Amino acid sequence: MSEDLIIKHCSPTLAGIKTANLFNCPYSSRLECECDVRRLNKMFCKKGIKVLPLKFSNGKALIYIFRPSKLAVDLSDKYACKLLKSQGYHSHDAARCIRELRHRLKDSTEFPHEIGLFLGYPPEDVRGFILHKGNCCKCSGCWKVYGNEEKAVKEFAKFKKCSDIYYSKWLQGTPIQKLTVACN
Repeated sequence: MSEDLIIKHCSPTLAGIKTANLFNCPYSSRLECECDVRRLNKMFCKKGIKVLPLKFSNGKALIYIFRPSKLAVDLSDKYACKLLKSQGYHSHDAARCIRELRHRLKDSTEFPHEIGLFLGYPPEDVRGFILHKGNCCKCSGCWKVYGNEEKAVKEFAKFKKCSDIYYSKWLQGTPIQKLTVACN
C-alpha cells in the first residue's frame, strides 16, 4: 500500500482534523495487503490511528484509516445512535459497529450508506443522503450536504487545504510519520 495513496486520501485524518477516510487500494494478494496493514498499524498506533481493510474484492481492498477515539465520540452522538439503530445496528460501541459495517459490506448487495457516520460526516447529512437516495442535496464536496451548508463548505475547504499542504510536504521529502499528528 503506497504512502502516496494514504497522503492523497487520508491527510485530514493524519492531521487529526477528521475522524476517518476511506479509499480503494489495489493489491496483488490478500496476504500482501494484510502485511501492509500490520506495518501501518505499528507505525500509526502511537499516533492514535488504526488501519483496517473493510472489504476485499477483485484485486482491491477498501481501506479504512480512522481515529478510534474520535469515532467513539461520533458514534455516541444521540442523532448518530438513532440513525444507526434505524439501520439495524444493535450498539453504538465503535468496535461492534465496525464489525457490523464490515459484515454489511461483505454480504449485502446494497452499499451501507450509514458509512458516512464512520467517516465523521454530520448525522443529518448521512440521514438526508439515505432518505433522499443521494438526490436533492444543498451542495456536495467530501459528502452530500442536507444540513448546515455553510459549515460543510468550510470543512471541505479545510480538508482540501490540509490535503494540499500534506501532499506538497510529502513530495518534498517529509516522512508520513512526521506528518501524522498524535491524538488520543
